Amino acid sequence: MKFLSSFTGLLLAFLLFTGCAQRAYHQHDDSFDLTSVSTYAWADADDDKNYETKRNNVNSIRDTKIKRTIDKYLQAHGWKLNNANPDVFLVFDVVVDQSQQNVNVPVYSQPMTRWYYNPATRRWVPIFYPSNLVGFNSATRQVREGTLTLSMMNPVNDKAIWQGWTTSEIYGKKISDEKIDRDVKAIIKELKKY
Repeated sequence: MKFLSSFTGLLLAFLLFTGCAQRAYHQHDDSFDLTSVSTYAWADADDDKNYETKRNNVNSIRDTKIKRTIDKYLQAHGWKLNNANPDVFLVFDVVVDQSQQNVNVPVYSQPMTRWYYNPATRRWVPIFYPSNLVGFNSATRQVREGTLTLSMMNPVNDKAIWQGWTTSEIYGKKISDEKIDRDVKAIIKELKKY
């Protein structure tokens, strides 16, 4: 019995932690061997002559925090920053969009108690009727969604070889440090599969 209760507790904890994890996605070029990559350098997309438009949402504080967080997780993964002769170039982008989200709120009837007279006992008897699900109220609300994308490029031909991204809702005006850390961690977790 003790084993069953501890097993159930561990199972619930596992489901709680895996259900709350940030989800990231990736695409990669199958012709490039990512297992041989051990060094990287940052590419500056704004100075690239092939980059037609400047980023309109540049925030130097946020961008510095994102770079430092990516550096931290990549170096923990065993990669080294090498500006002289890197295996890959890295570039990231942050896109913040306004979108609408549908929200369904359940609507319940009011519980009530009815009184009936019982002639056999000569008493009034209460009967309780619980609330029932009547339906849903649907509404839409404006949400801000942020997408963080990390791209790796082959330094030989400037082709993208790997791209990871994650999207989540932004609460408040700025992206918090915790959100940056959680998003970068999820993207690097996708990279660790190689």
